[in-house]
Amino acid sequence: MTERIYIVLFLCTGNTARSILAEGILRKDGAGLFNAFSAGSQPKGTVNPLAIKVLGAHDYPTEGFRSKNWDEYAQPNAPVMDFVITVCDGAAGEACPIWPGHPSVAHWGIEDPAAVQGSAMDKERAFEQAFRFLRNRIGTFISLPLASLDRFAVGSRLREIGHMEGASIGVTTENGPQLR
Repeated sequence: MTERIYIVLFLCTGNTARSILAEGILRKDGAGLFNAFSAGSQPKGTVNPLAIKVLGAHDYPTEGFRSKNWDEYAQPNAPVMDFVITVCDGAAGEACPIWPGHPSVAHWGIEDPAAVQGSAMDKERAFEQAFRFLRNRIGTFISLPLASLDRFAVGSRLREIGHMEGASIGVTTENGPQLR
């Protein structure tokens, strides 16, 4: 019997760093169980080279990433998402499109490594830290027994994951991020 493949969309404002890292991590670690995508509310049009460098340094995929608008995934012909996860506080506070299929939504805020000022080493260290926090959260996520959890339990677990080490202080409500 073939297991269901879950579709996940990681959102950030610019879709240049954190959401790209998350997409790359889930592509590899969740292969065969998950399809991963990323997008932004205000995509910058380019992927931060340090995101690609850090993914490659840890033997994660580095090809096929592009900074794109989240509207691509709200179209009728887009994949129907099972999960939509914001990884930056800015995207969590924005009014999102209505996602077909009514996915489970959660906020996993991570500080923006692209906003770090300082030396090249400081910047790379920030990307490494964001990668580590995201990899830990995604590892916890993919180990969940999704097929045996009801929608409420899945949502609760996703929100718990968002509070793991490295959580930024974000815009959240009692039911998760402010996504509409």
